[in-house]
Formats: sequence, C-alpha cells, structure tokens
Amino acid sequence: MIDRAAFEALSARPGDGARARALTAAIKAGSAAELPALAALWLNAAAAAPEVLPAIYDGAAQGWLGRAPDAPAIGLQAQPPEPIPADFWTAFWALLDEPAGSLGAGGITARTAALLGRLSPGLSPRLGGVALAFPGVADAVAQGYPHRFTLQSLALCPPNSLGGEFHALIVDNGFDLEVLDREALGLAEAPAPHAYLNARILQCHDLWHLAAGYRTTGLHEVAISGFQLGQFGHHYSAMFLAVVLTRLAAERAEAAPLFLDTILTGWTHGRESPPLLGLDWEALWALPVEDIRARVGLSAYASPWPADLFEQLSVAA
Repeated sequence: MIDRAAFEALSARPGDGARARALTAAIKAGSAAELPALAALWLNAAAAAPEVLPAIYDGAAQGWLGRAPDAPAIGLQAQPPEPIPADFWTAFWALLDEPAGSLGAGGITARTAALLGRLSPGLSPRLGGVALAFPGVADAVAQGYPHRFTLQSLALCPPNSLGGEFHALIVDNGFDLEVLDREALGLAEAPAPHAYLNARILQCHDLWHLAAGYRTTGLHEVAISGFQLGQFGHHYSAMFLAVVLTRLAAERAEAAPLFLDTILTGWTHGRESPPLLGLDWEALWALPVEDIRARVGLSAYASPWPADLFEQLSVAA
C-alpha cells in the first residue's frame, strides 16, 4: 500500500538525475521501499515539471543498468513545478483502484489519456518545449501536419517489405491504421508542436513496433513506451509509465525488476536510436525492415525478458 497523501506531496517536489540514479541503484540493491519515491519522481516529470524528465530517466537508467544512454544530454532549464490539480488526483487514484486486468488495453489508454486533460493549463507549452529539445523533433515538426498513410498504398508493397509487414499487422489483427481517430480528437487544432506530435504518434506507433523490433505484446507495449519517451519525450508515455510504476509500488513491488529492466532498456534504446519521428517512411515502404535499419542506423530492441511473458503467464494461470 501507498500513503496517498504522502505520495501526492512527494509528487509535487521535482527531483533531478542524481536523485533518480540513487533511487534506482537502491531498488536494485534490494530496497523496495524506495519504489514509491521513484514513482513520485516520474509522476512529477509527467504532471508538473517536464523539463527534468530527460535527466531523470537518464539518471534512472544509469542507476539501474549501470550506464547512462550513449547519447548527448538533453539540456533543459529546470522551472518551478505546475500545481497538480485535485481532480487529477481523484482520477489518478480511481484508475489505480481498478482491478488488475479489468480495463483492457483500450480502457487503460483512454483512462490514462484522460488524466492528461486534468493537468494545469500552464503545462502544455512547457511540454512542447521539452519535446522540441529532443534530437530531430524540431525538423520533423517543420514538415507540417502529417498526411495519412493508406492501406491501398501499403497493399501494393512486397510481403517481406516494411510496407507489406505493416499492412499485414493492421489487417490480420483488425487494428486501425491510426490508433485513434485524429479528426474526432481535433488534433489539427492543437497548438504547435502538439498537433504534429499527437497525429504522428497515432500513425507511427504500430509502424515503430516493426521498425524498431518491438512485438505487439503486453510487455513490449511497456517497452515501446520507454522507447517513445526516449525518442521525443512523449507525454502520454511519461504518464503511462508513471501510472505503471505507481501501481507496482502499491501492489507488486516484487515485479519492479521486470518492469524497470523493460522500461529503462526501452528508454535507452530510444535515446541511442536515430530520430525516427520525421523519417519519410513512405519512401521506404518497399524495402525489407533489415535494410531500412542498416540504412538509417537503427538497431532492433534487445528485450531483456521474453516478449510474450505476460501472455505465457496468463496461459499458465
């Protein structure tokens, strides 16, 4: 259990990379009591002080994995935290109180996204500034609001190509080509750079699964959230991971090594990979994934745990 009042107070206080490094090193050494403090630090970066996010996750990776990502530091000036509204906490704890497995992937996505709408209005421009500090993001945003991919163009691609594999992934699994309907969400009307970022993540999330080597399994959805965070400071991913870690701290502290391995290797992979956000994917549709990786300098994610671990455990249960 977590002392919720103490956790809320802790989440209002920003930390830094050194604090994150010390916490993950202590957890790795066996001090599970530090897990709520790390969850509060991640939540602070997602909900109040996003400028500290790159340093916090780099520090957490160093403390847990024994090394920081081999990538330039993302220099951002710390700013006073935004207040975290009371109605955010009401929704946050209601989400944490849902029985495990009761919401499904879609329900978790919707409820986590709804948390973002309950944050301080002053957070939005700060989040945009954080994203633009990540490599390649400003150039990608300058390309303008992304036009849609089409199943028709993907259907013309060879089966062993990225486009062919992407088409099969969408059609065979009954996925939407974009995760959510961008028009229904009104993304085009969002302020810069959020219009571009939010539309681009919807159309590229499943594509990045293929290109960067993440399976469409429960564990790898957690991993790719770390990857997206490391690529461009994706706000939804930051909130999702803070929710995941808080739930672990409250209910399943013994599973922390599995999740920290997964999240922080995903973050490190994102930080060490070339920027994928603005890549002209349509010019690469006809090429095999391995050729694309070689061309752009992208390595596949090296999962520290079996990708289908959750599914294996579910069958065993």
